[in-house]
Amino acid sequence: MRRDGDLYALEAALVRRGLGPVAGADEAGRGACAGPLVVAAVILPPSARLEELNDSKLLTEAARERVFERLRRSRALISVVSYGPREIDRRGVSVCNLEGMRVAVARLPERPGYALTDGFAVPGLPGSLGVVKGDRTAACVAAAGVVAKVTRDRIMGELDGRHPEYGFAVHKGYSTPGHEAALRRWGPSEQHRLSYANVAACAAPAPA
Repeated sequence: MRRDGDLYALEAALVRRGLGPVAGADEAGRGACAGPLVVAAVILPPSARLEELNDSKLLTEAARERVFERLRRSRALISVVSYGPREIDRRGVSVCNLEGMRVAVARLPERPGYALTDGFAVPGLPGSLGVVKGDRTAACVAAAGVVAKVTRDRIMGELDGRHPEYGFAVHKGYSTPGHEAALRRWGPSEQHRLSYANVAACAAPAPA
């Protein structure tokens, strides 16, 4: 399928071949050094055409919120899984990400005939197809990306109220210059991933 084609074409092709319903799965927060990893799976309603739906990274925060609310009001089936910093430290972010994809799809109210994931197939997920730039190619993956991103951003906004010194509401736990400066000044909080090198460096005592 061409990536510059219709966002719904890949799902429609699978459904025509009797492989529906088609679920999309995507994550948010894998590259962050603080906060949870959030994985979402979505099955869109038949013949869905959601206004503004696109790769969550190409949408403004306000547009993501609008799409998220449209998804909630539609007959879309949605499942969300979250992994906190300590579990990420203990098991590794890649392990949590792959498991999250499998769990999120398994928890959907309806069993999908096919599951599309962003970038790579997921071992142990039946009918899994990795789609290069899936959040710009398949509507269900884009929808999952929006759900994961909005869910995680809201969590980071709540954490900002508990830890205002880090600015979580602004950078959402990613390693921006401002976040790095706060880490150096205040050290890591319980919301930081201690297994990440930049966080570990700020947690270590200064050399004599």
